[in-house]
Amino acid sequence: MMGASGPLLPLLTLVVPLALGALASVPVVRRHAILLLPLAPLPGLACALLSPHGIETSVPELLLGVVLGMDAPSALLLGMSSFLWLMAGIFATAYLRDTRKPAVFAGFWCLTLAGNLGVFLARDAATFYVSFTAVSLASYILVVHDASEGALRAGRIYIVLAVIGEAALLLAFLIGAGMAESLQISEIREVLGRSVWGNIALVALVVGFGVKAGMMPLHIWLPLAHPAAPTPASAVLSGAIVKAGIFGLLQFMPGGGAALGYALLAIGLASAYLGVLAGLAQRNTKALLAYSTISQMGLLVAVAGAATAAEDPRPGLMAAAFYAAHHGLTKGGLFLSVGLVAATGRTRLAPVMAVVALLALSVAGLPLTGGALAKLAVKGPMEIGPAEMLLTLSAVGTALLLLRFVLLLWNEHATAAGARAQPLLVLPFMAIAVAAVALPWALFPAFSGHDRLYAFSGSNIWSAVWPLVLAGALGAIALRLRIRAPRIPEGDIVVPLERAAEAAVAGWARQARRLRPMPDVTPGGVIAGIPAIDKLEVWVGRWSIAGLLLLALVLALTLQ
Repeated sequence: MMGASGPLLPLLTLVVPLALGALASVPVVRRHAILLLPLAPLPGLACALLSPHGIETSVPELLLGVVLGMDAPSALLLGMSSFLWLMAGIFATAYLRDTRKPAVFAGFWCLTLAGNLGVFLARDAATFYVSFTAVSLASYILVVHDASEGALRAGRIYIVLAVIGEAALLLAFLIGAGMAESLQISEIREVLGRSVWGNIALVALVVGFGVKAGMMPLHIWLPLAHPAAPTPASAVLSGAIVKAGIFGLLQFMPGGGAALGYALLAIGLASAYLGVLAGLAQRNTKALLAYSTISQMGLLVAVAGAATAAEDPRPGLMAAAFYAAHHGLTKGGLFLSVGLVAATGRTRLAPVMAVVALLALSVAGLPLTGGALAKLAVKGPMEIGPAEMLLTLSAVGTALLLLRFVLLLWNEHATAAGARAQPLLVLPFMAIAVAAVALPWALFPAFSGHDRLYAFSGSNIWSAVWPLVLAGALGAIALRLRIRAPRIPEGDIVVPLERAAEAAVAGWARQARRLRPMPDVTPGGVIAGIPAIDKLEVWVGRWSIAGLLLLALVLALTLQ
């Protein structure tokens, strides 16, 4: 295949979703394009399970020379993301059966998927950048799919931040590739932070990856985009797509960088706590889950910071990948539960809510759940000053936030008491729940450095129990006293930012009118009172004239 060397599965992981996305545009397929979604991530899942680690696939003819490969963290995140995309795709076949423009949604779903999985496989900066750009820009269409006013507003804010993030990453990659005289990520990582330009590249990387990871104050797109997107898209946005930003930090941050590491540690912990505070003030279940994701990604940024500060970052990278994989499964399941509960009647709700409560408690770190194992895995790298205690204490806020989510979700069941959700809504949700419970136990020794009996020690169980007991007591007091959190709009600081931007634009418009009054236009289209050069500018600016002039310019350049 185009002179490729090495295993083909990594390449098929990217090619198959792109081919299916193109197939969605074929007229006979368009109406049923949603049925393609479960097929797209299958090569990625097979690649994560079957491809050997440490062996690279290279295709010199593509881009600047595509190099794909896997190690343990990237294989774990590739497998988790592929599985989540698969389950969300199955869910979407029922949830979006009657959606408008199914071919458009399916095409951009597949493009976003290819970019998402490409980030985990890329071993050169060019492939990584193209993949990251694809997942960033193509997911805009998933956000605005419903075309509601809220979706379009969320899309505007998302795309602005995405472009800023892409520009920052491009700057960082250009600097890094120039310093390393190579496009290999491993070689670029080695030279970052060793000079003024290297430090500039590191800051740009933090900005670019921080946007995708929802790192405060670059988080404002998450609580807007998640409620606006269709539920299956929300699940992959929170469960898989934001992990691209975390994985980027893990891939590019060099070890031994104390100053940068401690800065990321502080920013991450601040995001973890501020995300909880803003989330408790939400009334929309998907917005609340978005703030929970911001909080959890803050903890992962903190772990990435601790790994960056360490001389040997490997244990931190392994633990962060393990934590990210568990979060991706549980948060993807919780987002799907929003759509599932909406289709389930009150009399059939109890079993669904029991599984929802289990997933929520797992995220909060309930002993012997996958979340408890994930927190045990990251405690080792977080043994820096008070960071470990702050990590443990954050479980109080997480538990309170998800308790509020469960209470809100209970009231969002279907109107008909006996309504039964379709099997294609129930089965993916249940499969994700089983994976979130079982997989962490299977993978814990390899990614934490501890055996499974470590989770049963009295001190570890107690450190997981007391935050939940404290959260339960605080929640009971709040319910008893009917304490209501202050209202914080979705997107929090985006509201004053929007007002400031509108005021600035209005001020510039008023200033422009004072400096140069708008010309009078007669009914015949004749503009009076402006110089001839301005009339020429208006004439040239007409689409028909501009198009002819552009065509003439192209022909002239071609014939030279």
